[in-house]
Amino acid sequence: MARRLYTLLLWLALPVVMIRLGLRTVRSPGYRRRIGERFGRSTPDERRCDLWVHAVSVGEVNAATPLVQRLLQENNNLDIVITTMTPTGARQVADTFGSEVRHRFAPYDYPFAVRRFINQFSPRLLILMETEIWPNMIRSCQEKGIPVVMANVRLSARSARGYRFVLPLVREGLNNVSLFATQSETDRKNLLSLGVDASRTHRTGSMKFEIRMPASVNEVAQAVRRDWSPNRPVIVAGSTHDGEESLLLRAFQTLLQDFPDLLLVIAPRHPERFDTAVRLASRAGFVVNRRTTQSGALDCAVQIQIADTMGELPVLYGAADIAVVGGSLIPIRGIGGHNILEPCAVGVPVIFGPNMGNFLEISEITVAAGAGFQVDGEAALLRQLHRLLDDAHLRSAVGEHGRKMVDQNTGATQKTCELIMPLLTRR
Repeated sequence: MARRLYTLLLWLALPVVMIRLGLRTVRSPGYRRRIGERFGRSTPDERRCDLWVHAVSVGEVNAATPLVQRLLQENNNLDIVITTMTPTGARQVADTFGSEVRHRFAPYDYPFAVRRFINQFSPRLLILMETEIWPNMIRSCQEKGIPVVMANVRLSARSARGYRFVLPLVREGLNNVSLFATQSETDRKNLLSLGVDASRTHRTGSMKFEIRMPASVNEVAQAVRRDWSPNRPVIVAGSTHDGEESLLLRAFQTLLQDFPDLLLVIAPRHPERFDTAVRLASRAGFVVNRRTTQSGALDCAVQIQIADTMGELPVLYGAADIAVVGGSLIPIRGIGGHNILEPCAVGVPVIFGPNMGNFLEISEITVAAGAGFQVDGEAALLRQLHRLLDDAHLRSAVGEHGRKMVDQNTGATQKTCELIMPLLTRR
């Protein structure tokens, strides 16, 4: 009864849904493409898949990434479709997986749209990332005998209380989920408070903390540091965007007064901005070189190095004294921060800005663990950089906190894989 009322309300809201979608297509062209997919449409020759992973946006895609990578590693013939609701989530899927998986926009939770999608792809298993309760999606899978798993579940006491206002609808959805993999014991207990059977709940930890570092990172990082000079203090600013490099260059200019041999390495997020970053640093009066032109030891006169390379960022973090992670220092539409766990994993203190919408939980845990610092504004960034440069013991302690934080939160991917594999292979 509750789900029927929910579906009726969805139909009544359809004009609003279409108007909202139309407005979004004006503001963000990504919403204009593949609109049919939002109503379950696909090409007639679309092949079936083994696994359907639903990750609403960038944050959920990031959480799903280690799990999907592990599944592909263990079975490279696995056909996976990842659905998102947002174009930014779609871009994240493409950037992370390329052609290894297929991306489609998720169907809105209308019964006809969900059934059309399921009939076309016929997945053997659906994984919902985090706490995404889609009543008709879950019910349609249950009717087709498709197991549903909720992975990386985070459910606060406040959210659990909110769900109680629509408990009949929520309970029906949760009762049709085969198992829940929760981030913490608190999340598991909050699920139990909603009437979920304890035998279907498992505490696995957070998959957002799963960092796959190549075994050679430390060795290569040591070699890079020797070329930069072991005695020079080094700041690596990774994944920077337009506007952030200028802020960093101003802070660097001030820091040189107390740390005249300081080296700043800037790694722009996008390759098309390498040349721009070089021009910005050169026009500011600094001695600049590109990392791709470095051969052997870096000239001690170089003050700024632009890391115009790809896939090297973990190594550069490992060779640094301090890491600054971009995409967060200033508001940038559609970004919401980048991965701050990479420097933590190699034991380097990390600084990041206030705009961490896509990594909100990780940023909070990092600060609470004493593994990094969140700063708001240029003055705060300058103060924190100066403090760390001036105190080697503090740098060491913060770096070690970061390493321990990552180590203590690993293993969630393996535990989740062990739970879902029997469901994935039973048909």
